[in-house]
Amino acid sequence: MRARSGLHINSTGAREAENIRVPKRIALFTGAYNHIADGVSLTLNRLVEHLEKNGSEVLVLAPTCDDPPIEHKGTLAAVPSIAAPGRPEYRLATGFPSHLKRRVKKFRPTLFHIATPDILGFKALRLARSWGIPVVASFHTHFSSYLKYYKLGSIENILWKYGRWFYKNCEQIYVPSESIVDVLRQQGIENGVRLWPRGVDMNVFNPQKRSIAWRRHFGISDHEVVVSFVSRLVWEKGLDIYADVIGNLSREGIPHRSIIIGDGPARKTLEKRLPGTIFAGYRRGEDLSAAYASSDVFLFPSDTETFGNVTLEAMASGVPTVCADAFGSRALVSSGKTGYLAPPGNAAVFTDYVRKLVVNNRLRAELGHGAFEKAQGYTWDSILTRISGYYDEMLGYDPDPAPEEMKTADSGFAQPHASSISLNA
Repeated sequence: MRARSGLHINSTGAREAENIRVPKRIALFTGAYNHIADGVSLTLNRLVEHLEKNGSEVLVLAPTCDDPPIEHKGTLAAVPSIAAPGRPEYRLATGFPSHLKRRVKKFRPTLFHIATPDILGFKALRLARSWGIPVVASFHTHFSSYLKYYKLGSIENILWKYGRWFYKNCEQIYVPSESIVDVLRQQGIENGVRLWPRGVDMNVFNPQKRSIAWRRHFGISDHEVVVSFVSRLVWEKGLDIYADVIGNLSREGIPHRSIIIGDGPARKTLEKRLPGTIFAGYRRGEDLSAAYASSDVFLFPSDTETFGNVTLEAMASGVPTVCADAFGSRALVSSGKTGYLAPPGNAAVFTDYVRKLVVNNRLRAELGHGAFEKAQGYTWDSILTRISGYYDEMLGYDPDPAPEEMKTADSGFAQPHASSISLNA
């Protein structure tokens, strides 16, 4: 195994070269880790758990809150933050104070991983550059796709200008799908891009979790076809389209039941709009597994996903999916084989696909089996091991060869910093 010179901090604060392999010590900066149970938080917690189990050290810097919904993995250093305007369940980092910089310095990181290009991410990037620490980034949220929901489309060009500068200064960029690779390439962000799809635990999500008792608990008869939705209840998740489809099926007299798993600020409005729908609230663990597997059709019209964790979980549960033909879902759903992809925002086409699955038991079974088979290619262990291999590249170690499906069209990246690194800043 080829190794770049090992590094350590001597009494003067300078790093000197040694011919030893340096343990990976990752300083992870993120806008979401334990204060909100979303896909970003859950993915990063899995990553930290995996890294620490395999001998790496991780220090996480992120906002937090009183009584967080996630029991976080690893060591978390809370950064100053405020509630997001209009979305108080989210918190925004407001700075990177000196005492936390000293804590990071004492941690002696070999690598900075920035998951959110916010104020904290910006200051972490500047600090890494001043110390000469290599920086990687992961792209979790396609922020510009959210702007239309908040009437902020006029600032899209400004955000992308900042994004081009930010990611140009990161030596590797981890993205969840080829669709997002294409989005970044269109914006002139190409160097160092690596695929990092999300995974699924097939022991947790699988067809065996289907439960007649779970269905009956909500008053669902054994023969009824359930159209489900699982996500936070915010409008950018395609709730308008879900409501339109369920309304269309009802007006057409198509027998079905609808159930929404999740909670959020849009719930009250949605309850008024869908009086016949079951609102099961936030579910976790075996209860969430049963919710997926006890459904018959999974309808997820969101066009803002970078990957679509909930879509993959539904597929692993053997449920055919009807999703927006956009970024994350496009990478997962094989239209006509595991489910269907519909044009974003087109309620009529979504309704056609859902209707087709609701009335045809055989088609549901065939596409559900196809979804289950495809989901088996996304195990968490192999996907998280991929990130550890990327880190090894940054430290000068030869990673294991990448499976073909994990490679991008452009695997080039900027050369690592020299091994003589000062931490005196």
